[in-house]
Amino acid sequence: MNIIVCIKQVPDTTEIKIDPVKNTLIRAGVPSIMNPFDKNALETGLQLKDQYGGKVTAISMGPPQAKAVLREALSMGADEAYLVTDRAFGGSDTYATSYILSKAIEKLGPFDVILGGKQAIDGDTGQTAPSIAEHLGANRLSYILDLKVDGEKVIARRQVEEGIEIVETSLPVLCTATKESNKPRYATVRGKIASLKAEIPEIKLEDLPGADISKMGLKGSPTKVKATFTPQRTANGVVIREDTPEQTAGSLINRLDDAKLL
Repeated sequence: MNIIVCIKQVPDTTEIKIDPVKNTLIRAGVPSIMNPFDKNALETGLQLKDQYGGKVTAISMGPPQAKAVLREALSMGADEAYLVTDRAFGGSDTYATSYILSKAIEKLGPFDVILGGKQAIDGDTGQTAPSIAEHLGANRLSYILDLKVDGEKVIARRQVEEGIEIVETSLPVLCTATKESNKPRYATVRGKIASLKAEIPEIKLEDLPGADISKMGLKGSPTKVKATFTPQRTANGVVIREDTPEQTAGSLINRLDDAKLL
């Protein structure tokens, strides 16, 4: 089984700052980590490998320093890692990023399962991984808790607002993992030492023949960040307690209506 895990290096901070000129994320001076949800996705991939055999390949798009999270993935048990990096990719939004990653995955393919976190903690859009599935024409299962493979059939439990949903589809498939899906394993000492010696190849624009450069970078991004801010936290809140859920909901609706919020 060929398993590809998309991981992202994100700032280890709750305060995101944007360059006022380029309108891109300011990373200088901010410590970075592997996106926590991507770590759950990596653990899902490693569990699939443990159960069914195969290979786990970690892939990330970003500047050269993003190799740090790829080495972390290798230390946890990934077999290979690739960094997708090129100046032409700079400033890509979720659409452009998903397009570039899909082309890189096609280069690394064929694939059976692609995994990613449900969202990144810096952008919180949850758009990139599902968009990769669209570009590749793969089936998509989001918010999975676990995944079982039976031949060409995939059965997953996924988290929805109403509870747990059991769905079935066929390979190839892209899945996004939640925090509740598993507890990521710790890297071993041997794994950490091996990851420091491992070669992490770079995939550049020239390695993606046939890719449409007009869909990359700032120029290929249909969305632009104009401004960001950190919401102020307040301690104001009201706890509504009634005898039944229906009465509680009714009381909430009445309060919102009185405040002219409905």
